[in-house]
Amino acid sequence: MQDLLHGYKETRKGLNIAYEALRSYAEAGDEAAIAERQLIGEMRGEVDWVIEWLETGRRPGNKRGIERRAAYQREKLVDPVRMQAYVSRATAGSPANLTDWQRNQIEDALCVLSDRERECYILAHGQGFSHEYIADLLEITKGSVDSYIVRAQEKITNRLQNSLFLVG
Repeated sequence: MQDLLHGYKETRKGLNIAYEALRSYAEAGDEAAIAERQLIGEMRGEVDWVIEWLETGRRPGNKRGIERRAAYQREKLVDPVRMQAYVSRATAGSPANLTDWQRNQIEDALCVLSDRERECYILAHGQGFSHEYIADLLEITKGSVDSYIVRAQEKITNRLQNSLFLVG
């Protein structure tokens, strides 16, 4: 990916040089130079668009539809398959088996949660239960379950950003 990004940046440099080289001819009124300069300008815009997409991972300038929703903020913080394997503690024959390192990473991420937050988070993301079912199971309101899970996700996010143990 970095090679591709580097290639586009080199292409942008070449296009900028060609664009500036045609300036004097375009200012003199040469119709061919004006048309070629316009074409190169459009190419520069397209290359800039691709570079922005590669750097940000999002479609540039898209402010409608799914991009308006906070999809990037609602990511699952722990891979659901790993979380389910962590909860089930499967050991033999499952493709979702966890290594000791992966199990320790999940435990480290979950250690910052209160007991209730941990319980709700594991039931929701490890067992796959709905928030309503968790509320019935724990005899609390669905709004409380929602709050516990949101707080748990915020704490896990902070832990993931600040823990060297969770890298890799």
